Amino acid sequence: MAKEKKKKSELLSWVKSIVFALVLVYIIKTFFFAPYMVEGVSMSPTLHDQDKLYVNKIIYSLGEPKVGDIVIIKGEKKRYVKRVIGVSGDTIEVRRDQLLVNHKEIKEPYLNRNKKKAHSLGVLLTEDFGPIKVPKGKCFVMGDNRLNSTDSRNGLGLINIASIEGRSEVVIYPFEDMRQTR
Repeated sequence: MAKEKKKKSELLSWVKSIVFALVLVYIIKTFFFAPYMVEGVSMSPTLHDQDKLYVNKIIYSLGEPKVGDIVIIKGEKKRYVKRVIGVSGDTIEVRRDQLLVNHKEIKEPYLNRNKKKAHSLGVLLTEDFGPIKVPKGKCFVMGDNRLNSTDSRNGLGLINIASIEGRSEVVIYPFEDMRQTR
């Protein structure tokens, strides 16, 4: 009788531990960190098609996105991964392949490879546009592969900050290409 009671107690302890672990995983995944898979080439060469990322979901409950952040945006039918180029109050413009934020040139070393490729084809990587003033509660995003990206310039428009799910932190797969994304 005592042995049977001990077995039931031990089984109940295991069930409680497993339920607790599952609840903890659910809370962490829902509110703190979540996996995400890149679909498409709009962020190449920074991120590649089928890269698997971990996304920090709590960061923007503590503050707003910053210029340069790589973010996951919840669209109507799918999610997008893009780089924040401008935030509320910024004026965004591109002239002769040079990004200007609030009339100051912004260096984008992550674009060097794509710029060389575009220039070898006799085109600019980023066509001229703007100036565009980013209103409160919105941000302006672009993909790093500017020749092949649906973003704030051509389809997504200005992004509601509330639709940003989180910031990309690290590529976790493929393992040989594991790296931070910031």
